[in-house]
Amino acid sequence: MNIFLVAGITIFTYMVLFYLVARILKNNSIIDIGWGSGFIVIATILLIATKDIYPRTVILVFMILLWGLRLTIHIYNRNKGKPEDFRYASWRQSWGNKEPWIAFYKIFMFQGLIMFIISFPLILTFTTNNESIRLTGFIGIALFIAGFLIETVGDYQLTAFRQKQNNKGKIITTGLWKYTRHPNYFGEALLWWGIGIYAVSGMSDLPALISPLVMTLLLRYVSGVPMLERKYEGRKDFTDYAEKTPVFIPFIGRKGLL
Repeated sequence: MNIFLVAGITIFTYMVLFYLVARILKNNSIIDIGWGSGFIVIATILLIATKDIYPRTVILVFMILLWGLRLTIHIYNRNKGKPEDFRYASWRQSWGNKEPWIAFYKIFMFQGLIMFIISFPLILTFTTNNESIRLTGFIGIALFIAGFLIETVGDYQLTAFRQKQNNKGKIITTGLWKYTRHPNYFGEALLWWGIGIYAVSGMSDLPALISPLVMTLLLRYVSGVPMLERKYEGRKDFTDYAEKTPVFIPFIGRKGLL
């Protein structure tokens, strides 16, 4: 059985189903809710499809389930009852009558491809019979826990900040947000580096590191930081905040290393 093929078919089917739901709801941003849960589905299918399961694999699956469940619940609660996210609404308008087809490829199939790449550490652990956890495994677990806590706390602080009426329209600059402008994105990248490093038990597993590398680049330079900060361009309060707060990695330089 080809584990990569099983994962690919699972992701394709999952994305097609989400696309159909998005057409019914006329809301492409529901794919954000489906991001974390997609990895839960992949992990579950691979568990069912694999004959021999080793403790090392089970631990990684648990990390994926923990991360995916928290993220899915968080994004669902954040988007519940709200209209389509501004990014997707803007694309819908610019694509015009071709939106259904463009959305299928540029949103759902593209995210499916990214999901497949990000899943490399998970998929690779199902291809090895290495039962022991090596030093890289313990380092990976430590990074995952640190990243998970940073992301969770950052999201909680942002949610609590926005729930206060007198903070409406303001930018959060307290808590973890005092040390980086995007603690949730930084935490996300860090935990995926943990997952990637955990999956490396030998030279043949090095492709697992493609996952955190792609995730970091996407969050920092493509779909995360740039798109969010574009909303605040020209605002003096954000300019002042950006001048003294690292953009991504905390503490490293006035504006951060990345």
